[in-house]
Amino acid sequence: MIRQATLKDLGAISEVENICFPPTQACTKEQFEKRLTYYPNHFWLLEQEGKIIAFADGFCTDQEELTDEMYEEASLHNEKGAYQMIFGLNTLPNYRKKGYASQLIQTIIEQSKAEGRKGVVLTCLEEKIPFYEHLGFENQGISSSVHGDVCWYQMIRRM
Repeated sequence: MIRQATLKDLGAISEVENICFPPTQACTKEQFEKRLTYYPNHFWLLEQEGKIIAFADGFCTDQEELTDEMYEEASLHNEKGAYQMIFGLNTLPNYRKKGYASQLIQTIIEQSKAEGRKGVVLTCLEEKIPFYEHLGFENQGISSSVHGDVCWYQMIRRM
């Protein structure tokens, strides 16, 4: 089941994040609290038997490029923004390769279309490019983001 997150989910979300990402790339519990305060309708959880097994989040903006500042400043969220950003897509290791991440992305695309957005934007590591291309995203090349001191590629799914 996919549902919107609430502040009650903060601890579980933080645990999943810390399993899925190394400390240099992981979002902190405090940052998640801000994100859940500013844009809970853009924070999707996938549960199985009441357990969060995957989630994705990101705010809306009129900017087409995902920047490092966006990860840090939840207050930049613009509910009427033309683009839905995705800051993270997390799936617990035992649940990977089962289609859960694709379900989350499809839910985000459908919601973004219904809300009249121009597109969905994210950054990913090079090895994830084929996964996102399979979901209709276009590789825009190396991102200006240096979050976590790794090379990110910006991907966009236009509506």
